[in-house]
Amino acid sequence: MTLTAARSLYRELAAQLWDSARERKPVEPLTARHPELSLEDAYEVQRELRALEVADGAELIGYKIGATSEAIQKAFDIDHPDFGHLTDRMLLPDGACLDAGQFIAPKLEAEIAFRVGEDLRGGSVSAADVLDATVAVHPVLEVLDSRIADWRIRLADTVADNTSSARVVVGPEVPFGSAGRTDLAAERVVFQTGDRIQTAYGSAVMGHPAESVAFLVRILDTFGEGIKAGDLVLAGSWADAVDLVPGLRATASFASLGSVSLTVAGPPAEAPAERNEGEA
Repeated sequence: MTLTAARSLYRELAAQLWDSARERKPVEPLTARHPELSLEDAYEVQRELRALEVADGAELIGYKIGATSEAIQKAFDIDHPDFGHLTDRMLLPDGACLDAGQFIAPKLEAEIAFRVGEDLRGGSVSAADVLDATVAVHPVLEVLDSRIADWRIRLADTVADNTSSARVVVGPEVPFGSAGRTDLAAERVVFQTGDRIQTAYGSAVMGHPAESVAFLVRILDTFGEGIKAGDLVLAGSWADAVDLVPGLRATASFASLGSVSLTVAGPPAEAPAERNEGEA
């Protein structure tokens, strides 16, 4: 494929994903239609998708990191996280009420976001460097939504689709100075979604959430980019993703970082009626 043909394909696929999100109509997996699509190609599609967002008036305000758990990496047969971008249009306040009808097949994750106070870039940035640059952290609930039908995604599909991101409910800022830092690896979260309760620790994210952010910086360096002062960076999920359904109330309560919550409009889905013995 020539460079011109490749660029044309990237723009075509980005336009499909853009329309899918707005029309809430999923598309078939990109990798099924274009088996030759590589991870590098997928990031180029994501770049074109980002350009569409910016051209439409969105402001880039940071990044999100995905595939930070060992289970997800095994599923994708990779040994590293992936990343997408955040825009101001994706952010929602603590306690937001969402309409599930705005999405295709939404899911929810609990995590934290880093607010950095200085530029971070380079191929040798460490977790310690990230902590030194961090001015605040936030508890967050990330809403995922795949524009790929039925979540039939391979790595290139989700990367092209901005790592299946949709919205971010951002909790209160917790200042993070050099004195009295919270041990983010040992920090505990209780993630309650309806009747389901999950308990997890920051160590679930690559051993320490700052390790995830440092890895992102090193990946961005291969693109000649970096994290800018003021950026918000979602570091990766601490627990299993859950379906975001009408009537849901979700809360992520952190031991020392506060809590963040959201509700989903509409009555909860009714459970299937019990059948009498012998019913078809």
